[in-house]
Amino acid sequence: LPPPGCLWAQRPKHIILSIQLTDVKDPIIKVEPSKLYFKGAGGTEMKMHEVEMEFFKNIDVEKSKYAVRPREVSFVLEKVEEGPYWDRLLAAKVKQPWLRVDFKNWKDEDDDEDEGQGQDLEEMMRQMGGLGAGGAGAGAAAAAAASGAGPQIGTKGYQRPSLDDLDIEDEEDDMPDLE
Repeated sequence: LPPPGCLWAQRPKHIILSIQLTDVKDPIIKVEPSKLYFKGAGGTEMKMHEVEMEFFKNIDVEKSKYAVRPREVSFVLEKVEEGPYWDRLLAAKVKQPWLRVDFKNWKDEDDDEDEGQGQDLEEMMRQMGGLGAGGAGAGAAAAAAASGAGPQIGTKGYQRPSLDDLDIEDEEDDMPDLE
């Protein structure tokens, strides 16, 4: 049986592994401290695939998880020893054509965990019109006001709201005077 395509990435504490097979039906999955076994039918032609991976180092089976999803089978495998990145996923040094690095989830060992998240936040803000669009936003408001679309500030002058009807007197009595 042919092995399914697999992607992997790692962090100091765990391995992120995905078996790239869609619509997997009744898979046989065995996760052991030193290896993972998968057998299942999937893909457009519902062909059987099978793979056994002997890991470079051991994983903690109890803390590891997996999920059979419509587009893939995802694993988060907890490393027994937290710390330096593994040299490779498999014990064998031979490059496997069915196993590739998952660059979407990859972080280099010396990268700060938060570094990428900051960039993602900036990108999200940009898409929402936040960061980087401040100047344009202020200009657009001024243009709308000048064209009559926005509130007219210049013609009658800006009126401050009256605060006379707010009941604040009672709370302020307890405050000492500022010196």
